[in-house]
Amino acid sequence: MGSTADKIKGMANEATGNVKQAAGRAMDKPELEAEGFAQERKGEAQQAVGKTKDAVKKVIDKA
Repeated sequence: MGSTADKIKGMANEATGNVKQAAGRAMDKPELEAEGFAQERKGEAQQAVGKTKDAVKKVIDKA
């Protein structure tokens, strides 16, 4: 998967996680809120992978 795809999927997971957290709080469902928290963290990690791939590619392109 390319860096752009990683970043896009990461943003989508973050957004979905935020919605799940809010819904879990609103409906008093801690398990849904926790699921949203985990999904948000997954999204942040995916974005970090995408940014790392970009940085590695820049280093390789300069070599």
